[in-house]
Amino acid sequence: MLTPRKKQNVIKEVRAHDTDTGSAAVQIGLLSRQIEELTKHLKANPKDNSSRRGLLKMVSTRRKLLVFLQRTDETGYGKLIKKLGLKK
Repeated sequence: MLTPRKKQNVIKEVRAHDTDTGSAAVQIGLLSRQIEELTKHLKANPKDNSSRRGLLKMVSTRRKLLVFLQRTDETGYGKLIKKLGLKK
């Protein structure tokens, strides 16, 4: 679970303008941070299957948002990928 402070930091990092809180880029950034935290949790608790299911749903949602962003804003997609370090 992301604390409000962590959410604000992620939003500040990836937003397009000052009032941007719900764009695809911000949603991808928040999902990436949640996925990182849940991955750490699952490494410590390998039998937590309900959290694993939630993780898979988040990964799927992030993937769909990335496809949308790539289709609509290719330069923004490239910048976001580099900023978040998603693909190498």
